[in-house]
Amino acid sequence: MVKPDGLVMIADVTFFNRWFGFIVFRSPVLKKALYFKQIPYETISEYAIGRYELEKQGFTISAIVLDGKPGVRKVFSDIPIQMCHFHQKQIIRRYLTSKPKLEAGIALKKIVTYLCFDNKEDFTKRLNKWFEKWQLFLKEKTVDDSTKQWHYTHGRLRSAYRSLKSNLPHLYTYLDYPDLEIPNTTNSLDGSFKNLKELVGIHRGFNGSLKQKIIEEILSN
Repeated sequence: MVKPDGLVMIADVTFFNRWFGFIVFRSPVLKKALYFKQIPYETISEYAIGRYELEKQGFTISAIVLDGKPGVRKVFSDIPIQMCHFHQKQIIRRYLTSKPKLEAGIALKKIVTYLCFDNKEDFTKRLNKWFEKWQLFLKEKTVDDSTKQWHYTHGRLRSAYRSLKSNLPHLYTYLDYPDLEIPNTTNSLDGSFKNLKELVGIHRGFNGSLKQKIIEEILSN
């Protein structure tokens, strides 16, 4: 149940190198990181720990904005979850590229341009209409002559559609709870990550221990 005195949080991880990252929970209203921790890699358990630590401090999370990593939503299944629109667009671009060549891919990419302007009902109609037109195309298979095994011919297009379909229940949470003023992106946190990396870059010659102290000092302010 959403408590009226709770805070909307944005949670994400950023890495400074392959094994040196930070998980951060930020309040866009307070414009402050309320929890952060240095981690070697991103795991579901780190999000669970972050939530536990915040609640132990007396914070109530009324809603959460995430970037869509598999499994993380389970940690927050009892509160409203907003999938970041920017990250959803990035996922589609990764599957379709910035200039898809297939007609179906071009049409799906165009639908995604309406993501931030539609409501859930309208976007669902667009997506369902696209699927009705291209569902047979998505089922096309290619057989490997040497192994006789088959795969879906348009696998990346299928993945792009599946991403939108599976994330759809969380793409318009911010409209379902207008009183909570949930952001529809993680931009508030992404912007602070960018500034953080620029500041850390100034101290590029410092060792890992000193870098960690600098990062923690910046996040504490």
